[in-house]
Amino acid sequence: MTAVFAHRGCTQGFVENTLDAFAEARRLGSDGVELDVRLTADGGLAVHHDAEIPGLGAIGALGVADLPAHVPLLADALAVCDGMVVNVEIKNAPQDPGWDPGEAVAALTAAGIEEAGWTDRVIVSSFQVPTLLAVQAADPRLALGALWGFAVDPGRALAEAADAGFRAVHPFVSSVDAELVGRAHVAGLAVNVWTVNAPDDLRAMVERGVDAVITDRIDDALAIAGGKPT
Repeated sequence: MTAVFAHRGCTQGFVENTLDAFAEARRLGSDGVELDVRLTADGGLAVHHDAEIPGLGAIGALGVADLPAHVPLLADALAVCDGMVVNVEIKNAPQDPGWDPGEAVAALTAAGIEEAGWTDRVIVSSFQVPTLLAVQAADPRLALGALWGFAVDPGRALAEAADAGFRAVHPFVSSVDAELVGRAHVAGLAVNVWTVNAPDDLRAMVERGVDAVITDRIDDALAIAGGKPT
């Protein structure tokens, strides 16, 4: 069965990565949500996709008290998502303002997840392998997913993920075929695909046996994953 993860919560009628968006995804029946975490200047874990907040500046230069009301902290987001799996994507890319090569965000995220009692209910993902390795060092119990960009060599990336002890790979939808899914499963890796919106793509991912689709089209995805006509 293919699980449905709401991409940044329910974004149809709601602001992405907000408590309301996560609550609505839960109400609609999503199996999980995908959200983004960035580190504030004072060690807070802000749930926000972009490195900067318009009109305020880079999150890495802001304190928790400076965040606008609609930007939640990770602990509050997890509380709203009770009953779902949460894919916590850590954002700490070298090209981002406030990039931290020391990966403090990794250890703080692992600690925040444990403090909230969510260690066995999350997948921590990132495009940056050093970030994932830092999370692994901080708490080896956490399930980790390697996010793949458009130019990744799937064969090499699969081997790297398996060798590192990750539990999942997160490829972009256009790079996923039945062979990739089969090879990942043989290697003991789940396949969670982003961002799957078109009905034909949703059907194809379900037919190929992916473990989860990360989608903006929650209703369509739930219907297709459940074998209902759309």
